[in-house]
Amino acid sequence: MTTKISFRSVTRTFQVGDNEFRALDGVDLDIADREFVTVVGPSGCGKSTLLNIAAGLIEPTDGEVRVDDRPVAGPGPDCGVIFQQYALFPWLTVQQNVEFGLKVAKVGRAERRQRARHFIDLVGLSDFADALPKTLSGGMRQRCAIARAYAVNPNILLMDEPFGALDALTRVQLQDQLLATWTAEKRTVMFITHDVDEAVYLANRVIVMAARPGRLHEVIDVDLPHPRTEAIRLSEQFTAIRNRVWHAVYHQTPTEGTSR
Repeated sequence: MTTKISFRSVTRTFQVGDNEFRALDGVDLDIADREFVTVVGPSGCGKSTLLNIAAGLIEPTDGEVRVDDRPVAGPGPDCGVIFQQYALFPWLTVQQNVEFGLKVAKVGRAERRQRARHFIDLVGLSDFADALPKTLSGGMRQRCAIARAYAVNPNILLMDEPFGALDALTRVQLQDQLLATWTAEKRTVMFITHDVDEAVYLANRVIVMAARPGRLHEVIDVDLPHPRTEAIRLSEQFTAIRNRVWHAVYHQTPTEGTSR
């Protein structure tokens, strides 16, 4: 498969007082075009730092990230980023929020309305297009954020624990919604999570990081069929992969770089 995102010897250090903290140390990773990859690991393993470097929000201290074999030099329209905080404009309706990026890109009014409506329908918010964010539940706000990211037609979606603040039921519902949207649109997705079950359920591959300093620990293929369903969550195959990921995350020895 064609490589979409390529990390080559990516290292990132931060100055903390008089000390230098190495958040990432020599990460090498390829993510294929249209692949759904989840990234898990212990606290302090640099998951969010890796995503922010891919997004062009911060620069690596050493190494390089390339998208479509071009160096990432900063944020760009080919990459949509979704964080745990919804970051919606509270004074704009769902429709207006989803249209916002298209308006900035000077897309014509009729086209941006049509494109926004398509993704609003895709994430199940058809009846709430004229609603303000304050009237929506947390899950609905996050669906609006996902629709807004998709509307500008990015090649890549980078998602940093987007469901982390939601209750368990809403989280499961949004996982299914996200997979349905990914199946329909087939964008490359890099999804950060602390939840091992979520990581396995969503992914084609799970990337397990080791901490202190953050680096690649193990890459685990998820050979589960699509569409993913409740029956798959309860299957022996799911449990076996989940247990393998759990062990890789939480049973790393101290010499492998993590103490928690």
